[in-house]
Amino acid sequence: MRRRRTPAPPPPLPQRDGVDPVRVRLPADGPGATVREHLVLRLAAPSAVIDGMFDAGAIVDATGNPVPPDTPYTPGLTVWFHRDMPDEPPVPFPLHVVHQDDHLVVADKPHFLATTPRGRHVRQTALARLRHELGLPHLTAAHRLDRLTSGLVLFTVRPEERGAYQTLFRDRRVHKEYEAVAPYDPALNLPRTLRSRIVKERGELTAKEVDGEPNAETHVELLTHRADGLARYRLVPGTGQTHQLRVHMSALGVPILGDPLYPEVSAPVPAGDFRRPLQLLARELAFTDPVTGAAHRFTSGRTLEAWTSYDTWAADQ
Repeated sequence: MRRRRTPAPPPPLPQRDGVDPVRVRLPADGPGATVREHLVLRLAAPSAVIDGMFDAGAIVDATGNPVPPDTPYTPGLTVWFHRDMPDEPPVPFPLHVVHQDDHLVVADKPHFLATTPRGRHVRQTALARLRHELGLPHLTAAHRLDRLTSGLVLFTVRPEERGAYQTLFRDRRVHKEYEAVAPYDPALNLPRTLRSRIVKERGELTAKEVDGEPNAETHVELLTHRADGLARYRLVPGTGQTHQLRVHMSALGVPILGDPLYPEVSAPVPAGDFRRPLQLLARELAFTDPVTGAAHRFTSGRTLEAWTSYDTWAADQ
C-alpha cells in the first residue's frame, strides 16, 4: 500500500508576486552548529546575504516569528523565507485561460514561459502569473510542460484535490496530443509508434536513447507537408519522459524546428531572446474529471509560426 505523504504545513509568510516562500527543514545530520551556519553552508550563499536576512527578520519559524541567527541547530526545525528574485526578462506573450471552474484552470501557455518557479525562472512562470492575475494563491500545477513548448497546461484550484488530478497523469489516463513542425522526409514510413529507453542524467542538458527496456512511447503521424520541405506532425505520447518527443523526432531524422538541443546542442540563447521558438505545441488534453466525473476535451488556440509564416520565423536569426 502506498504511504500517504504528510502535507506540508501552511506557509507563515504570504506569497510575493504569486511565488511561495522557501521552506527549509533541518535534516537529522545537516552541517552547522546554528541555524545561521547551516543556511550559509546549505544555500551556498554569501554570509553577508544570510546575515542581512536575519537582521531584517526575514527568516521566520512556522509561527511567523523571526528566527535568531544563533538559534542552535535542531533537527526537524523548519524555517521560511523569500528568495531573492532573479532578474527575469518579461516573457512578452499572453497567457490565455481556456477553462476555469471551481476545481481546474486550463491555460494555453506561450513559448518561453516556464510552468512553475524553478532556477532562473520564478516570477516569469505560468503558475506565478495565474496566481497573481486570477487571485488564486493556492493554485498548483497538475503536470509540467517544457518552457520552450507552448500549449495546454492543467492547474488545480484546491490543494486537497491536487493529488487526484496528478494521479490522472501518473496513471496515463490523460489523452495528450502535440503538434510539431519539422522537415519532410518522403522516405519516412508513417504513421508509426516509437518505443525506446530514454534517460536524462542530472546536470546534463540532453536526454539520450540507451539500450534496455523501453520506457518511452510516441505515436507519430504525418498531418500534411508542402513544397518548401516542411511538414506538420501529430505526436501522441504514451509516456512522459523528459524531452521524449524531441528525442524521438530527432531519432527519426526530422528534428523539430527551433530545437536548441537536438540533434546537436547549439550556442546558448541569450536571456530575453524570444526569436525562433521551438515548433512544438501541446494541442489537446482530454480526460474524465476525477472529482466531478465530467468528460473534458480542451484544444489550444495557438498556431506554430514556422508553419503559418515561415519566412518571418526563419528570418529571426
